[in-house]
Amino acid sequence: MKAKTLMFQGTSSNVGKSALTAAFCRILLQDGYYVAPFKAQNMALNSYVTKDGGEMGRAQVVQAEAARLEPDVRMNPVLLKPTQDAKSQVVVLGRPTGNLSAKEYHREYKNKAWEVIKESMDYLTNTYEALLIEGAGSPAEINLKENDVVNMKVAKELKAPVLLIADIDRGGAIASVVGTLELLDEEERDLVKGIIINKFRGDIDLLKPALDFIEEKTGKPVLGVVPYFAEIAIPEEDSVVIEKKSTKEKKDNLLDIAVINLKHLSNFTDFDILKDEADVNLRYVKKIDDLGNPDMIIIPGSKNTIGDMLFLKETGFDKKIIEAEKNGTWIVGICGGYQLLGKMIYDPYKTESDLLELPGLCLIDTTTTFDKEKITTQVTGTIVKDEGLLEGCLGEEFYGYEIHMGTTKFGTEKVNPFLINHRFGKEIEAIDGVINSKGKVMGTYIHGIFDADSLRRKILNNLRKEKGWEEIKETTINYNLEKEKAFNELADVVRSSFDMEKVYKIMGLK
Repeated sequence: MKAKTLMFQGTSSNVGKSALTAAFCRILLQDGYYVAPFKAQNMALNSYVTKDGGEMGRAQVVQAEAARLEPDVRMNPVLLKPTQDAKSQVVVLGRPTGNLSAKEYHREYKNKAWEVIKESMDYLTNTYEALLIEGAGSPAEINLKENDVVNMKVAKELKAPVLLIADIDRGGAIASVVGTLELLDEEERDLVKGIIINKFRGDIDLLKPALDFIEEKTGKPVLGVVPYFAEIAIPEEDSVVIEKKSTKEKKDNLLDIAVINLKHLSNFTDFDILKDEADVNLRYVKKIDDLGNPDMIIIPGSKNTIGDMLFLKETGFDKKIIEAEKNGTWIVGICGGYQLLGKMIYDPYKTESDLLELPGLCLIDTTTTFDKEKITTQVTGTIVKDEGLLEGCLGEEFYGYEIHMGTTKFGTEKVNPFLINHRFGKEIEAIDGVINSKGKVMGTYIHGIFDADSLRRKILNNLRKEKGWEEIKETTINYNLEKEKAFNELADVVRSSFDMEKVYKIMGLK
């Protein structure tokens, strides 16, 4: 029997489709269903690598984790990763196929992408009992509907009932619901089986006249009013949310960690766990005047390393970071940020721009050359050098993943602290990363390095010792337990906000 389906579409982007899909993945799991998530096409720089080396959008990974499934690229068969203002790298079933403009993609690749999407839907609907589908943006964007492969085209293909989500926190929710339905054709409107009002603050009794109006005007029931839940730590997909990531006031007893908000920033969820540590104030810095004098500067991943090196130079961040290093600030670069820390970046195939080479920050003795092939793999390993930032970390285990197209070569001044001992589940011995001679600058290709609880705590304690503070002996956060707790909290909030009996009836489930 094919999976029962339910699709979440929005009146616009960033209305909460990803989080609500994750919530329903956990709710159906709790109720005993074998459930999986699906999004036909994602546009995001926040990606993840599966066990077999495939790349997919982070949102569907989070949803798979909510359903306690191993992420599968068929849950997100097409991923578009913006590389420049007008082009994106097209990743199909986890593998990059090239960089295309929107016009080139729609003209040359859309039909092929749709065949892959249909094959993925066929596999998932024949494997699982329930399939929860996320749309993208709005289904009523007239200029995009002709080339749609992610909203109503998917709903029609699967005959999936649709719940339409509106974000009341941003205002105009009622108009956006009525307007969206008005712009859909009759077949599409018939697929919409209910309305969700998301991110509500206040007394729900005061909202009742608006809910009555929506139902009377549209003929669609309001199935749920979900409260604003800022305190539930579910990883976000879209970098637009990082403006809200610094949630603590700067205090004298907190470690101040600043992440440079690069123009092409990717995989910002690498640092989510840091903001949950009780002694850390994590903030994302977009303006040079806001940098101040942090205890640590993190240069994150980038989808366009050369573009972001130019961004650092244009904004003056390069000089500010170099000055901070001279003054003893700890600097960490992850993936693209690691490449930026080196002496030179070479792009012989013009992968990212027309520049063949560009000087880096020259804070570590490395050079990076971009290759044609992308490395995407999960890794585990061990710390083999306990110097500087990693003092006392010898033997600590780490896990994470690599997503990069560059090969980095080491100069004469090198301390390679990371030993990768597993790739694709196979035993290997490969060194990664560099710590400079002062021990204050560290770079690595490994995303998720801070997710290892013991290693993260020891790094933070080294920062504390630098400031003359007492160490915290044990981490206050267990990464995996915190994720499970967050999924269950999210499910509880959403379940209590819905008429679940009606939702299950719409799906055809008991």
